[in-house]
Amino acid sequence: MKKTALRVLIALTVGAAVGTSLAQDKPMVAGVDGTFAPHAMPKLGGGVEGFNVDLIMEIGKQLGRKMEIHAAEFSGLIPAMNAGRIDFVGAPTTVTPERAQNLLFTEGYLNTYYQFLVPAGKPDLKSLDDLKGKMITANKGSAYDKWLADNAAKYGFKHESYPTNSDAVQAVMSGRADATLGGNTVSAYAALRNPGKLNLTTLKVDDGLVWAAVFRKDDAKTRNMVDEAIECLKKNGTLAQLHEKWFGVKPAAGSAAVTAFAGYGVPGMPGYEATAHEARCK
Repeated sequence: MKKTALRVLIALTVGAAVGTSLAQDKPMVAGVDGTFAPHAMPKLGGGVEGFNVDLIMEIGKQLGRKMEIHAAEFSGLIPAMNAGRIDFVGAPTTVTPERAQNLLFTEGYLNTYYQFLVPAGKPDLKSLDDLKGKMITANKGSAYDKWLADNAAKYGFKHESYPTNSDAVQAVMSGRADATLGGNTVSAYAALRNPGKLNLTTLKVDDGLVWAAVFRKDDAKTRNMVDEAIECLKKNGTLAQLHEKWFGVKPAAGSAAVTAFAGYGVPGMPGYEATAHEARCK
């Protein structure tokens, strides 16, 4: 009986070790919006490239895990994660109190404010009062889309949602809209790639928010692992290098790209864990 029990114990131990090994060998799947340049965008020969694609791959190196990219419309990424088709959302996602009630976020890796694009040759937007009577577009399901919906009546503008950020920008370039609202890095990149066609506006909407990776509410373990990996990329300078590579400028001192925050998540937001820890960096 003792020998039999010993064989069962050995079998269970080996099985558990094999299961752990297989779990580590299985790629983590991260979702991105493949049209959100320069964070993720199609590349020649297939696949996607961009700041967030590089960031995801560097996170994988810190975790010792293979990473797989799933590109889809932004509005479908969180439903895909909640359905178990992807492990986390690696697309730049603005952390808001409403979202943090139902999702878990890592600490922020970039500061984000909202900025408008208008056709070149059209008047600049300098204040929120200048939005009156305008048709403004945004990427469906994004924080910018929500801002437009929440403020349309207050400032007297109309708004329209598009499946991708590229579609929202194209609506402005084709004359179907007066302006589009997006994240500062994305809007700046669109203006850079379309000289003489698009201009960044003076008007910005800065609520002091950050972009972070997104996880299911019940997956704190994985969130915390990725949070530590992001801390490591800040400390070793990798995140700053990616910032300069894709945005053309070094991150500002004290910004989210170079500041490792205490605990797990975004301080002050639901889901934040103040647990002290030392990130295990490679």
